[in-house]
Amino acid sequence: MERHRRRKQMSEINVVPLIDVMLVLLIVFMITAPLITQGVRVELPQADAEPIEDSDEVILVVSIDAEANYFISLGKEDNPEPVALESIGEDVAKIMNQNPAVPVFLEADQAVNYGVVMSLMSTLGDAGVADVNLITQPPSVGN
Repeated sequence: MERHRRRKQMSEINVVPLIDVMLVLLIVFMITAPLITQGVRVELPQADAEPIEDSDEVILVVSIDAEANYFISLGKEDNPEPVALESIGEDVAKIMNQNPAVPVFLEADQAVNYGVVMSLMSTLGDAGVADVNLITQPPSVGN
């Protein structure tokens, strides 16, 4: 009698389908990541400044875009709506009355007139902001 040999069971996992799925996901994320923009699109001026440490505290960001539209965002608001300068003063005053320790940041497009930035800083000062932090972009390597 002839003995039938049993085949040894294969103990390997086929990872080819997993690799295919991962490559598809990688391509999808590479295409969609640049399309997701948060906040206001502002071309910041370049300056050699020390970066601020990232923290979980709530910050107030007041922005001016290239068309001199004002925006205000508290925390992680994605797409703030344009607001009038007068309403920024009122809103910031309310926020500062509730929490005077909230840091205030100003980001202004480099194409905006200096007078527009100064009128916003004056409005922030009238609203009770003692220190306004200016947001800039680090200088390019070639400059």
